[in-house]
Amino acid sequence: MSAKEYRTAGSAKGGLLLVREAPAVAFGDRVEIRDHRGRRRNGQVIRCADGEILVQVYEGTDDLDLETTWVRFLDQPLEVALSPDILGRVFSGIGEPRDDRPPIVSDLHRAVSGSAINPAARTYPREFIQTGISTIDGLNALVRGQKLPIFSGSGLPHNRLAAQIVRQARLIDQEAAFSVVFAAMGVSYADARFFQEEFADSGVLGNVVMYINLADDPPIERLALPRVALTAAEYLAFDLDRHVLVVMTDMTHYADALREVATAKGDVPARKGYPGYLYSDLAEIYERSGRIKDRHGSVTLVPVLSMPSDDITHPIPDLTGYITEGQIVLSRELHNQGIYPPVQVSISLSRLMKDGVGKDDTRDDHPRVASQLFALYAHAQEVRNLASIIGADELSDRDRRYLEFADAFDRRFVGQGEDEDRSIFETLNLAWELFSLFPKDELIRVSETDLAKYHRQGDGAS
Repeated sequence: MSAKEYRTAGSAKGGLLLVREAPAVAFGDRVEIRDHRGRRRNGQVIRCADGEILVQVYEGTDDLDLETTWVRFLDQPLEVALSPDILGRVFSGIGEPRDDRPPIVSDLHRAVSGSAINPAARTYPREFIQTGISTIDGLNALVRGQKLPIFSGSGLPHNRLAAQIVRQARLIDQEAAFSVVFAAMGVSYADARFFQEEFADSGVLGNVVMYINLADDPPIERLALPRVALTAAEYLAFDLDRHVLVVMTDMTHYADALREVATAKGDVPARKGYPGYLYSDLAEIYERSGRIKDRHGSVTLVPVLSMPSDDITHPIPDLTGYITEGQIVLSRELHNQGIYPPVQVSISLSRLMKDGVGKDDTRDDHPRVASQLFALYAHAQEVRNLASIIGADELSDRDRRYLEFADAFDRRFVGQGEDEDRSIFETLNLAWELFSLFPKDELIRVSETDLAKYHRQGDGAS
């Protein structure tokens, strides 16, 4: 750590501080800034060129008097203190307490940039995670070590859904609950209180570590928050052998902060003003999830992002879809009908579902039930479109049956209570209740054995 302080700050704008006539430093080195009031701020070197150093200041550069600003270069990366005591705590985006409790005291400190994992040491994500939500468990199953984002829109209940997943997620063959790392970026004070109260009321708060950056906190702090949160998750998973669920909301606020800093640095903008390295930056975050050979623990990632104007082709959801293994998409139409959670199953997808369901994981009929539900609902949507043109009275009896199925599917399978924790077996049995609306010859994606065991024609919903 350097003992020298430099008073050569040249300019400050958008959370960035330019320091002239400074020593040779490394990219990513931590910086300590002392302003004219003696307050200390944290920063990180993001560019070194021609004797000038550009520092991003996590607390922002507002009210800095450049002539009386002192800068110290610490010759070390941004680190976070780690111990089992982080569970049950609330921290800022750079790991400082915001729950009026003392800082974590530990001999273990790790750089938030993480350690490179040998790809050969990774193992394939497996093992079904039960969230208690039928549209996820039954049709878009989450497996241990997967990264499965939630695509939402402004005003949709993604926060409520994220909180429900945190409360209910578990492995069906183990009693131990997931340790949860919850990272919130740019959220309102009301949303932050909602999550804290939800976790406290449900009794899971003691198994959750929260990193929160409020909407009025410096945007630049959001660039560090996901990395700090994932450093904590890796410690819990690979040092303490825990299964860790990381929920991040809202990645759109993170990307907007990245665009703001990139613009201030003078980086060449790409799609919608985001920097050309947005893809690699998001990948650097998302790829820290997974499993490692010979380790019991795992990191499963559920990032939440809001799509501007509900546009799924926007750069943030578009690039996220390339990196992650599927997506859960929320529907404004279902939300307007009062259906919770408003998951749009027709465009939702879990690419790793096949590796976490079936005879040895959930139930033997699960893959075939999911396939049959998708097939029936896809045809039912076509019937709905036809009915909107010619009227439901002009439909054939067979098409009316599909129309009845679509309504029952939305109301009973997609819709469920916010506190309703359905087991995977309840979800599959509910699917068979909906199948009872059809004769056996319509159910071509399930086996004869499945039909003999589970099909009860005439017992379906009205």
